[in-house]
Amino acid sequence: MVHMKKKNQIDMLDGPLLKKMILFAIPILMTSTLQQLFNAIDVAIIGQFAGPQAMAAVGSNGPIINLVVNLLVGMSIGANVVIANYIGQGRRDKVRATVHTTVLIALVGGLFFGLVGVFTALPILNAMHSPPDVIYLATRYLRIYFAGIPLMALYNFCASIMRSKGDTLRPLICLAVGGVVKIGLNLLFVAVFHWDVTGVAVATIIANIISSAMIIRMLTHETDEFRLDIKKLKFHKEQITRIIRIGLPSGIQGMVFSLSNVFIQAAINGFGSEAIAGSSAALNFEYFCYFVLNAFVQTTMTFTGQNYGARNMKRCRKIWRLGMIMGGITTLTFNLGFFAGRAVLIGLFTAVPSVAYWAYIRMQRVLIFQWIANSYEISGASLRGMGHSTLPAVISVFGTCVLRIAWIFTMFQNSGSFEMLMDIYPITWALTGAVTLAAYFIIRHKEEKQ
Repeated sequence: MVHMKKKNQIDMLDGPLLKKMILFAIPILMTSTLQQLFNAIDVAIIGQFAGPQAMAAVGSNGPIINLVVNLLVGMSIGANVVIANYIGQGRRDKVRATVHTTVLIALVGGLFFGLVGVFTALPILNAMHSPPDVIYLATRYLRIYFAGIPLMALYNFCASIMRSKGDTLRPLICLAVGGVVKIGLNLLFVAVFHWDVTGVAVATIIANIISSAMIIRMLTHETDEFRLDIKKLKFHKEQITRIIRIGLPSGIQGMVFSLSNVFIQAAINGFGSEAIAGSSAALNFEYFCYFVLNAFVQTTMTFTGQNYGARNMKRCRKIWRLGMIMGGITTLTFNLGFFAGRAVLIGLFTAVPSVAYWAYIRMQRVLIFQWIANSYEISGASLRGMGHSTLPAVISVFGTCVLRIAWIFTMFQNSGSFEMLMDIYPITWALTGAVTLAAYFIIRHKEEKQ
């Protein structure tokens, strides 16, 4: 086997794993953290300069936006695994075909879902029972945001291509440049021009233009099989079939996960705009912690993908073990750190005590237990790296959607309390983790026997 070791790549197939996994994960962690930081700054600027209603309008759209974004990101995971497998097999020609197929999927999928979002924004928000003092602002924000979905899809798919070979630094640079511009534009549009939610949405689109343009330029200037030639964009049957087979279950999982959050958000909406704003503020810290965990999820999946392609199952086992340890410890540390500093941190988003009250409840009931999700996130990533994407998706769909919706219409309906609504998160994390771990051990045992 001739392993591909080139500039901007990490050799995942040979040598010690711990240092390489950390080097791979850190830029992803920084990318995800910066991404969430920029989103949090959106909410903070809106909260400080435009009031609770505008803050609630931006925050309440999170589950809807994630519904589409998670589907597209899931598909990009399929591209990551397919390319990683080909790298492990030394198939440069297949890598080249997958790169061009991946970029075209991003363009077509982004345009489709962007248009759907623009035209269905108001009906969706009505179905979620958005309060009258929020729905107008929320609709305007959502329509503008969805107009920029093709650019977001392009960045995420291209970043997935780069990460498949170990290049996690350059996607970080692209995001950071766009994000810094976004912060400046947010302050200009909201604090100076008083464009409220419109300013935040327009700033997001401009930032996405910058990030996607930068990453496309990088790919078009590669000198190996990862080089993107716009004239050669084409759907290759074998590659698109494999990307869909691995990526679609992951995308549907993320989409259904977000769908369950839409139901939860609809229930939160029933407590009024202050509860929406408080929950949205606390949710930002859950996103921070999830993206910290996701850095090790991406690392585990990519390293497993390459080594599974090379049929080194012993190394795949060690990758899973290291991913579980690093992901669990890091996520728990962030969970406890944010909870300890909750008074100061929530104060960055709002000075209204009644809004902070709802944020504290969510942090107490959800945030401090989030590390439990490590059990199914890392195990699911290992399974996807080995090409088994459907089973972890089915388990997660049942655990994070079906059970949550059932909880809303049973336990929550009976009590009607915000605390009972929040309790569904740790309960479903624990159940989903137990089943996913069992599935991982069974499949790994079968793979090692082959």
